[in-house]
Amino acid sequence: MRISPTAILVVAVLAVLLFGAKRLPDAARALGKSLRILRSEARALRTDGAGAAPQARPEAEPVPMTIKPAPGSGTARPVAADHGTAPQG
Repeated sequence: MRISPTAILVVAVLAVLLFGAKRLPDAARALGKSLRILRSEARALRTDGAGAAPQARPEAEPVPMTIKPAPGSGTARPVAADHGTAPQG
């Protein structure tokens, strides 16, 4: 697939009209940085996934959650982490 010079010219004119001549260099610089970061992250994913065997992570112990009472209303009550409701019992 080839891009014709006319298409490149139309895209360039639209970019100048959309961003303005003053902001166009900054936009191109930001796009270049984003592409560089994307390329390096993709390369890191390929190298990490190819040589390393998946390791089982130990499950962290869940932190107990509590609902703080409003001032003057009673005591705090524990909350079940999975549904956000108080444990029944």
